[in-house]
Amino acid sequence: MTASSESTLSLAGRLRDLGDTELVALLTLREVRDVRVRDFFDLADSLLDSVSIQKALAGLDRTTLAAVATLSPKSDQPELEHAYSLALIDRDDDGWLSYEPVTEQLASWPSIGLPSVDELVGEPAPASLMPVSSSDTRFIDHAAGEHAFNATNAVAALLAELQREPARELARGGIALPETKRLATAMTLELEDVAPLVDIASRADLASLDGGTWLPTDISTEWMLRSNDERWARLAGAWFARLPDDIRTLLATRAGASWGERLVDYVRWLYPAGGTWMRDRTLAFSREAEILGITANHTPSTAGKALLTNGEDAAAKAMASLFPPEIDKVYLQHDLSIVAPGPLLPSLDARLRTIADVETRTLATTYRVSEGTINRALTTGETADTIRDFLNEIALTGIPQPLEYLIVGAAARFGSLRVGAIIEPPTAADQQGAQSYITAEDATLMSAIMVDHGLIPLGLTRIGPYKAVSRFDFQVVFWSLSEARYPIAAEDASGTIILLDRARAARSSAPVQQSPAEAIVSRLRLIGESTVAQDGQAWLERQLDTAIKAKIGLTVTVAMPDGSSIDLQLEPASLAGGRLRARDRRSDLERTLPLASITAVAPAE
Repeated sequence: MTASSESTLSLAGRLRDLGDTELVALLTLREVRDVRVRDFFDLADSLLDSVSIQKALAGLDRTTLAAVATLSPKSDQPELEHAYSLALIDRDDDGWLSYEPVTEQLASWPSIGLPSVDELVGEPAPASLMPVSSSDTRFIDHAAGEHAFNATNAVAALLAELQREPARELARGGIALPETKRLATAMTLELEDVAPLVDIASRADLASLDGGTWLPTDISTEWMLRSNDERWARLAGAWFARLPDDIRTLLATRAGASWGERLVDYVRWLYPAGGTWMRDRTLAFSREAEILGITANHTPSTAGKALLTNGEDAAAKAMASLFPPEIDKVYLQHDLSIVAPGPLLPSLDARLRTIADVETRTLATTYRVSEGTINRALTTGETADTIRDFLNEIALTGIPQPLEYLIVGAAARFGSLRVGAIIEPPTAADQQGAQSYITAEDATLMSAIMVDHGLIPLGLTRIGPYKAVSRFDFQVVFWSLSEARYPIAAEDASGTIILLDRARAARSSAPVQQSPAEAIVSRLRLIGESTVAQDGQAWLERQLDTAIKAKIGLTVTVAMPDGSSIDLQLEPASLAGGRLRARDRRSDLERTLPLASITAVAPAE
């Protein structure tokens, strides 16, 4: 008789009795993905596999591990509830029960360099984390405010750039290097700083992968118009919400102390089997906390403490006092630059970005106006008058003459280059398959377009001095020329200029797909339908077959002709022809029982 097989039999019965929601939760926690799981016995074997057990134990803290290792029927520690939810232990009316494979795995720990049971119980924690003084807090808050402000504005710049041009995700993961360089320039960051902020934006549901490219989500527009402290609160709140429960609890209990290397030492002690996995996970979250100003110099800021202990709203109030006040006026310069001497109100910044490019970003931001940026604004419906009115509204000085000339000149030239859809089927051979056309008032401009290497993918074919066609949809052609800073306008079949809405946004929530855990449960339930149809005979046969192979003794309940039932202590020997052959342990006789008479099976007494 093997204890491991007894555990399999016991766990299989427990799994079978779980509801779908509970079973999916368990398989998700244990990360079961095995497509070979055909029934609850296979599933029990999978959960009691030594590799699977070790992986589950690695996520338990020292207190819970000690409780599991010293388990007794009378144990009532709250920590055991988590171990129970992971199917690492069981319980009945008399108390907690162990699974032998789990006990064996813990007993083997010293041989692989992990603590023994005695060490789990008796080894003291490392030195406490250093408390933070009030003078240190002021310094930390100042640095955290800078971090938070820079990160918030960098995410805003990221979303604006992704709206202008999505970024391609590589098949192996990560954004392609040319795209990363472009985003780094837009965000005024080093290359290595882009990926963490993309992750932060993604967790806040502001950017998402859609068809292999990164795009702002449909809720990012509203976020861009919020105040800076409200923007930050969403980023910080998403960081906090995505923390694993164990890490969240750990950090909350150390909200008033410096983290640093002592936090790593404490995590190593608290999760003795976590290894580099737990250490790396803790460091990843603490790095993002540093970027967001939740911490500074590895110490929680006042806003960070509020987030960890009282939630997002309290954190936003604390951080608001650390942010510089927002302004609503700028300086218009003769060199076509626009200088905001402080953080511009988000609504003004969002509109100014349609008219100018961000050139430098610090506490003061510099924007640069060019003919290309004016053309971009005109394609969104702006006119020379609306641009002029807006700039006059936010300017601390009047509009400089060079900027006035640029606006008027760009508006006058706008529409000299047009793109439209080809409605009628083309007849000329050189137009075969064309879907759109480009017309120019100036043949020289058309010649420049034809030799522009950036437009080669459009496959343009020139069919006259002032006209070219493309096999691509006219909107694709329009946006390609717009991004290349040509004075392009879209027109309808009557030649009237029309406005195009790019409307490029990923869904804020991806379509719900069946998880691996849900797929396994669905398959088990489908198999279970045949079990129900056979009055449980398939389940009974599998229980008996498992006991026979493992030579496990069973308590077998048999229905008698008079309606009563008796319990027999049997050692099953074989199963064939709908009959069980077994040795009666009490009378030492061999019995043969029809399966139809067996109503229940349980471990031997």
